[in-house]
Amino acid sequence: MYMEILKRTINIMQCDYDERKISYEEFVQQIKKRLLVLRTNKKMLYFIGNGGSAGISVHMTVDYLKNGRIKTHSMHDAAILTCLGNDFGYENIFEKQIEIIAESGDLLVAISSSGNSQNIIKAIEVAKCKNCEVITFSGFDKNNSIRNLGKYNLYVPSMEYGIVESIHNLVLQQIVDEIYFSDENKSLEEKK
Repeated sequence: MYMEILKRTINIMQCDYDERKISYEEFVQQIKKRLLVLRTNKKMLYFIGNGGSAGISVHMTVDYLKNGRIKTHSMHDAAILTCLGNDFGYENIFEKQIEIIAESGDLLVAISSSGNSQNIIKAIEVAKCKNCEVITFSGFDKNNSIRNLGKYNLYVPSMEYGIVESIHNLVLQQIVDEIYFSDENKSLEEKK
């Protein structure tokens, strides 16, 4: 039953690019292409999220660094989060980091099941002010706050955390795996 719900939800998730609806396949290829440009230009990739989405963020920071060979920086160090939360409030924990370290041309991936977390919204706003590109992954209400804040947006129409988080993780994993296997195939071709 759970897998059927997951498959049905995957089939109705919505993707857009610059406020234009696009297919899932186009979404994946656009993101992959953008990340390869980011890697070539030696720009930084950031992932942010709360709770389960923080877990996805940390996991993807590792995979995109190791398998994608993209410069990444974890925004989830416990000492930094508790310091910034204590000094500036929890709603500013990501915003302050982006304000200090992000540069023009970097890319922020904002993951929020509800799409309404103030710390995610504020981080997106600062990233855009610093001329960073933004990709959002959200769920729950179709009118959530971050759904249309990125240049690229993926929305999962479900009110279930497990379904939303599983799909966010799956999509991000697919993209880095495609980058990795593309690189591996190039390496094999170069050896011939």
